[in-house]
Amino acid sequence: MHLLRLTSLPLALALSIVMIFSISSSPPHPYIHKTQRFTSQTPSRLVRTACERTRFKDLCFSPLSSLPPGNSSSVPELIAATVNETISEVMISSSNCSGLQRRLGPDLSPRDSRALEDCLELLGDTAGDLDDALADLHSPSAAREFYDLQTLLSAAMTNQYTCLDGFAFNERNRKYRVRDSIKDSLFNISRHVSNSLAMLQEIPAKPGVFPEYGRVENGGFPTWVSRSDRRLLQAPANDTKLFDLVVAKDGTGNFTTVSAAVAAAPNSSTTRFVIYIKEGAYFENVEVGRKKTMLMLVGDGIGKTVVKANRNVVDGWTTFRSATVAVVGNGFIAKGITFENFAGPTKHQAVALRSGSDHSAFYLCSFVGYQDTLYVHSFRQFFRECDIYGTVDFIFGNAAVVFQNCNLYARKPNPNQKNIYTAQGREDPKVVSVRAADLIPAKAAVKTYLGRPWKAYSRTVFIKSYIDDAVDPAGWLEWNGDFALDTLYYGEYMNRGPGSNTTNRVKWAGYRVINSSTEASKFTVGPFVQGDAWLNSTKIPFSLGLG
Repeated sequence: MHLLRLTSLPLALALSIVMIFSISSSPPHPYIHKTQRFTSQTPSRLVRTACERTRFKDLCFSPLSSLPPGNSSSVPELIAATVNETISEVMISSSNCSGLQRRLGPDLSPRDSRALEDCLELLGDTAGDLDDALADLHSPSAAREFYDLQTLLSAAMTNQYTCLDGFAFNERNRKYRVRDSIKDSLFNISRHVSNSLAMLQEIPAKPGVFPEYGRVENGGFPTWVSRSDRRLLQAPANDTKLFDLVVAKDGTGNFTTVSAAVAAAPNSSTTRFVIYIKEGAYFENVEVGRKKTMLMLVGDGIGKTVVKANRNVVDGWTTFRSATVAVVGNGFIAKGITFENFAGPTKHQAVALRSGSDHSAFYLCSFVGYQDTLYVHSFRQFFRECDIYGTVDFIFGNAAVVFQNCNLYARKPNPNQKNIYTAQGREDPKVVSVRAADLIPAKAAVKTYLGRPWKAYSRTVFIKSYIDDAVDPAGWLEWNGDFALDTLYYGEYMNRGPGSNTTNRVKWAGYRVINSSTEASKFTVGPFVQGDAWLNSTKIPFSLGLG
């Protein structure tokens, strides 16, 4: 196996890169108000001002123009009205997807069938995310800080595009083009959410609407990392007194599979629940669902505790569903585990781990695969002292994620492939996004690039990295012609090594060499993932700023 070694130093590889409930048969949503559709009534000045900032102005006026004056006196109320409208459309879209499943049934290809299942899960997650946003908007005294609402709305938007991505393979040759049947309603949902994100920009200037996010505690850890989590992360892996359940292949624990232990964990927990996975190779696909909150998996170390499987796109799975381990429940932490997809380079997209868990953290873990190894799907994530192996786009998604002191290993791809470390998937300029830093590749004959734009507003930044000459002097690679070259944000700041010379870098409008520490600081742990407010509780070490 031919490797390109990339070693992270103290700053961050930051990549700005769902569970089901029954929507079709649900009772009326508790937050939905019955409002008329767009009328010729002249909208208020506040509505006009708020909608002027949005990308889809006509759609913005639709749920807002007929609001009674008492329901349109503040920006949070306007956002709430838009979110209400969006939830209604999510319910309709979910019902449509369920109807397609029933009508087409056996006529669907296996991948289309799985893609529809993905859509139903993702629409359920979207409804849950929008619920959470509404609860905050309707309760200002308990409202989350601005960044929490931005994260919830960003995740809700990401879900719709993930659903559509599942139908990307050879649909032109199919009898039923499922994507064409659902895309308009999903685009409409995403546009409403985009408008909500744009209106949200008005809120930070209003003191008191959203409280401060949090403070840095003694020792430099943010408030979201609890003392008990810090003790767990620093404790020896075999200290069974600290664990709630034990998984062991030899039968000496509570369960012999990881999935069984996850299923036994409590739902909607507000306190940490810890599962210790003894050394061994566990051949299974594991899903940590939306209700499995505050879950922690602890293994015996990289290469010792291994969870592995081989789902992949060539064999009929969607990229989303190919994950060996998929995590959605918020507050997830993993330590000392290898997550692997061993499908191989000829099977194309094959995910080792997918995370859509807000405030998730991974410490001393490895992620092993080829194409699309690590799917940082959505929300805020943190990786420390981890190893990631892959070939094409092997860190990808639309999470706000920071990697510190991590090693990236670009493996030998198929003969006709190039290595690309990152593929960031931001569809809207207001969505929280991805960046990258601290990579050291070794020499190799394979063409290797820092990233390419998967979506229109892709954003990736390398900060204080050592870059070897395995990286092509151009640095970055096009996705498809001139797609996104003007709208992306790719940056490099104070990197070093023979591959860090920016003289021959791409000349795209969206690429820049960052010379300002103020601009670079926006992509560090504090401002980018609000790490000062949650990482402290995990006991995972981290650096907040540029260092």
